[in-house]
Amino acid sequence: MAYRSPLESRIAKKTTKAISDFNLIADGDRIMVGLSGGKDSWALLQILDELRQRAPIDFSLIAVNVDSGYKDFKHDVIARTCEARGWEYRIEHTSIGDLMDDILEANATPCSLCARLRRGVLYRIASEIGATKIALGHHLDDFIETLLLNLFFAGSLMAMPARLVSDDGQHTVIRPLAYVEEAEARLYAKERDLPIIGCCCPACGDLSLQRQRVKRLIMDLEVEHPGVKQSMLKALSNVKPRHLLDRRLNPSGELRDSVALRLEESGAPLLQIQTSRPGH
Repeated sequence: MAYRSPLESRIAKKTTKAISDFNLIADGDRIMVGLSGGKDSWALLQILDELRQRAPIDFSLIAVNVDSGYKDFKHDVIARTCEARGWEYRIEHTSIGDLMDDILEANATPCSLCARLRRGVLYRIASEIGATKIALGHHLDDFIETLLLNLFFAGSLMAMPARLVSDDGQHTVIRPLAYVEEAEARLYAKERDLPIIGCCCPACGDLSLQRQRVKRLIMDLEVEHPGVKQSMLKALSNVKPRHLLDRRLNPSGELRDSVALRLEESGAPLLQIQTSRPGH
């Protein structure tokens, strides 16, 4: 059995825990990994391949890169790297970059629109190749950054799930790096000599964007209060509906369903908690 570095062992343990906690991978799955060429998606592909070789279940991987059409994007490097490591891959060339310029509203954040367009392409390809799951490289930092972005700027108490079924029920998106920190993914990609490829989007890395501002805030908090990121991650699985103001969760000021109350106090996931309403 091949040697695992301490870093790889740590990431493998965290990824395995996420897979187990959220039932992300099943026997016979064909998993399509969204491969942007950035550190996170490379780390995801590499660790899933490591786990695939040792797992007690059988599943396969195919990396899919959605090329947005920027002329300097190095999709050839992605192809060579996948070929050299024996990874099945597909590169889908699109004109998303040009389309963004045409439909993006003034002063709108380009990243969310780009993500939706790319997600649509991934859904289409997943259907074409018979993928049962779509794996994305979102990590722990992405989860808590999204939580704060929605809290500060969207007026919504929402992050992202580790497992998400699309609205039409046709696709399942999984995020196996939910417990892995961004710094760990960065180090792992470097350790495994994976080429980090910029997306070539003009807005990428713009420090004025809301996500970059939130990222800096969390970094500063982590320096002042080590462990704050882990605390925020824990909060996402420790929701107390009775202490929120959403009347859909607490229509009369108290959860009237005693079963729901017991579920909350036991730490059961929010989706299992149901409130009673008049006439129901």
